[in-house]
Amino acid sequence: MDDRGAQASERPRPFELLRSFVLADFITLANAVCGTGAIFLCLNYLDMGRFTPFLAGAFTLLALALVFDVADGLVARYGRRSSLFGADLDSLADVVSFGVAPAVLGFTLGLRGFWDALVLCAFVCCGVSRLARFNVTADKLSAGTGKVAYYEGTPIPTSLLIVLVLAIALWRGAVGDALWLGSVRLGPGYFHPLVLLYAVSGSAMMSARLRIPKP
Repeated sequence: MDDRGAQASERPRPFELLRSFVLADFITLANAVCGTGAIFLCLNYLDMGRFTPFLAGAFTLLALALVFDVADGLVARYGRRSSLFGADLDSLADVVSFGVAPAVLGFTLGLRGFWDALVLCAFVCCGVSRLARFNVTADKLSAGTGKVAYYEGTPIPTSLLIVLVLAIALWRGAVGDALWLGSVRLGPGYFHPLVLLYAVSGSAMMSARLRIPKP
């Protein structure tokens, strides 16, 4: 084979990555799409004069993200097609749907003080770190069996408990200036005590002492 033939054989084929996807990977991407869509709806809510149906859609999409997150694991185990690629893809999708999207939702509903923003950023960083730790320690935690027996720290989808609290707050009209627990001025900015829910959630995700059995 001449040089031109060798170069042609080494040239990447169109959509080669897409061809490597299995069904579970597409379900994982649906999770990421739901999280991204929820973020867009939050932005629309702010841009369109706080049109509540946008937020109803955001809450619905985050609930669907959880459904897809559970489904991709079930499909991967049933089809026995799990892979390191699929695990990393799942983690990236979870960062969007259960890390960034809940933080954006909290900001949208009134957690917009300087200190609130710091806590929300820290929450996202905790979620990213928790997923990275799981990915690099999965082999150790599985003890050679290929199946992880427990999570170190709470799984990132538990952030949807905060989303549930925010959904109740929206239903009760406790958003914006009427946010539960009010706000206090601390130095350069405002602090809403409700944002401590994110601090607790992020801390629980990072705790190595919490061991949650993995189904």
